[in-house]
Amino acid sequence: MSFKVIPTALPEVLILEPQVFGDSRGFFYESFNSKEFERATGLKCNFVQDNHSLSTRNVLRGLHYQVQRSQGKLVRVVAGAVFDVAVDMRRSSPNFGKWAGVSLSSENKWQLWIPEGFAHGFVVTSETAEFVYKVTDYWSPEHERSLIWNDPHVGIEWPIEGRPILAAKDEAGKRLVEADLFD
Repeated sequence: MSFKVIPTALPEVLILEPQVFGDSRGFFYESFNSKEFERATGLKCNFVQDNHSLSTRNVLRGLHYQVQRSQGKLVRVVAGAVFDVAVDMRRSSPNFGKWAGVSLSSENKWQLWIPEGFAHGFVVTSETAEFVYKVTDYWSPEHERSLIWNDPHVGIEWPIEGRPILAAKDEAGKRLVEADLFD
């Protein structure tokens, strides 16, 4: 896996652009290689679970995080396109409450690294999107929290018109001033 690391507005959140080999037959790229990931990012991660979701246009999933059993996530889109967001939930961070957003698609093949201590979510910007991600700890429903998608103190500029389609747990997300936080 050879890829370029591209910084975002949050220094710990990284875009990974893979080297893609294409010809008249299609394309090939290595989507993950532990040694190359560590070499390029300086991070040694033990991914324990892969997840795959399918969503339709304007579905917004998130912004999720786990207050215990915190998860680092390596995310990508294998069909369609999303606008992916990470919010710094670490009270002691100079970037506390700030966000970074990146357009991920099956066309650009970018991946996004979201470390522990960040809330994560995305909205689908194509007709449908398949979203795949690796996590560094298992899902722990009792520790999962949701930051509300439209918190005015965070001010995420979602590329949607009108109200997104939300799950009940995301509709009930907390504002940053009420949320459980990391130190």
